[in-house]
Amino acid sequence: MADKGDIGWRVMAGAAAFASGFVAKKAITLAWKKGTGKEPPVNPESPDVALSEAIAWAVVMGVGMEVARLLATRAAARQWAKGTGELPAQLRGEL
Repeated sequence: MADKGDIGWRVMAGAAAFASGFVAKKAITLAWKKGTGKEPPVNPESPDVALSEAIAWAVVMGVGMEVARLLATRAAARQWAKGTGELPAQLRGEL
C-alpha cells in the first residue's frame, strides 16, 4: 500500500504535469500559428488535413508536451526534496 509520502508525491507530480500540459498546449498552438501563419489542425486524423501537416503537428505536440512534463516533474522533484530532504522513492529507484 502507498504511504503518505508516495501519495503526496503522486498528487504533486500529477498537478505539475497537468499544469505544464495546459501551458505547453497553449504555447505550442501559439508558436504553430506564428510559425505557419495558420491554425493547427483540429483533427489531424482527418483525411482533409495534409499528411505532412498532420505528422508535423503530432511530432511538435508530442515532443513539446513530453518536454513540458519532464521539466515540470523535475521542478516538482526539486521542491519535494527541499521540503522532505530527499527525492521521492520513484525517482530514487526504490519501487
